[in-house]
Amino acid sequence: MQKLIRGFLLVTLIVSAIAIPFSTPSLAKTGTVYKVPIHNEVEKGLYAFLKRSFKEAEESGADVIVLDINTPGGFTDAADEIAKLMDETELDIVAYINKRALSAGAFLALHADKIYMAPGSTMGAAAIIDGSGNAAEKKAQSAWSAAMINAAKSHNRKPKYALAMANPEEDIPEFRAGKGELLTLRDEEAALPEVGYSEGTVASYDELLVKIGKKDAATVSTDPTFSEQIARFITNPVVVPILLSIAGLGLIVELYSPGFGVAGTMGISALLLFFYGHLIAGLAGYEAILLFLLGAGLIVAELFLPHGIAGIAGAVAVTGSIIMAGANPAYMALSVLIAIVIAITGMVVIMKFFGKKLHLLNKMILMDATDTESGYVSNVNRIDWLGKTAVTLTPLRPAGAIVLDGERIDVVSEGNYIDKGKHVKIVKVEGSRTVVRELQEMEGNE
Repeated sequence: MQKLIRGFLLVTLIVSAIAIPFSTPSLAKTGTVYKVPIHNEVEKGLYAFLKRSFKEAEESGADVIVLDINTPGGFTDAADEIAKLMDETELDIVAYINKRALSAGAFLALHADKIYMAPGSTMGAAAIIDGSGNAAEKKAQSAWSAAMINAAKSHNRKPKYALAMANPEEDIPEFRAGKGELLTLRDEEAALPEVGYSEGTVASYDELLVKIGKKDAATVSTDPTFSEQIARFITNPVVVPILLSIAGLGLIVELYSPGFGVAGTMGISALLLFFYGHLIAGLAGYEAILLFLLGAGLIVAELFLPHGIAGIAGAVAVTGSIIMAGANPAYMALSVLIAIVIAITGMVVIMKFFGKKLHLLNKMILMDATDTESGYVSNVNRIDWLGKTAVTLTPLRPAGAIVLDGERIDVVSEGNYIDKGKHVKIVKVEGSRTVVRELQEMEGNE
């Protein structure tokens, strides 16, 4: 029996010793590649998606991240954040330019450890432009040129080509980039030894895996979730002022509408979308949302409180929360200003030119005017009160109330304090303003 047990253990050890050499190399050879797309514009919403994808790749023990790049560019502040994320990631990052990596896309490709390009693909044309589509001021151009140079140097690439991509004053005539033209490299040009901006041209993703030694690796493709897609759209700097304008115009129209209707629903929905997108993108914190809720509460409280202080404080809080929700406070402040101007202008146009013509608007907005021509009088000028004597119902500080022939009347004194129960004389009536003067004791006895 003991011999049988010993024999079984010996066979088990031999089988295990034989299996280990074959199984271990197979696992090492397989590995995992995370394929992450960078398509369309580079903006803040893309950062949230890439951050999640990189984290998943690291936690799953992936060997390499392949960025599938096809972008016309985007916004430099978003590209800078993504570049920092790439630099902080411990995994190797390979940029696969399958069509174009222009502007901010070229900047991101330069932060990759290796670059491969598909046939007919291009990279470059990385000039910085302002919101109007014109060349940015010299200060911004200088900072961006320095960023492009640093991106090239970070992975031992020649900085002169990166500078020529960003600065049209750089002269690279061998690649059709004389002064006044931005450098854009084709795939075969980027792969030239004297350029060294591409490790080679590959016709497909499978060929790329062969080039990087991951032919048999398992590929995990990541895609933006529905929430991340919404966030990318909403956080686009072009969409933000449009969304805020819809919110502003809807809420202003609602102020003129009885009850709560379509306009108010549109305004609140636009604001909710704004905060939802910025929260998903990781731009808005809960403090911004709490500040917004506080401001909205103060605005509602203004309906029940005098003096307008709560309303002003609420408007300031809401504006502050919107600015806090964005990555760039200056741009968000500009977006809020644009939204306010558009909302006010739109309201004036609607009321002035379309108010009486649109039947739907007539149902939403109270159009009746209580003017003098219709027989309405805003105030009766009671000149018959002049010279009459009354008794103060409340102290006048200097405003208060008197009783005249059993009628309560709001009045003001000539500036001095008059105690309750004193006799006064009405000395002036100007519209709704009635001025009284305290009678002397002897005059009051007459």
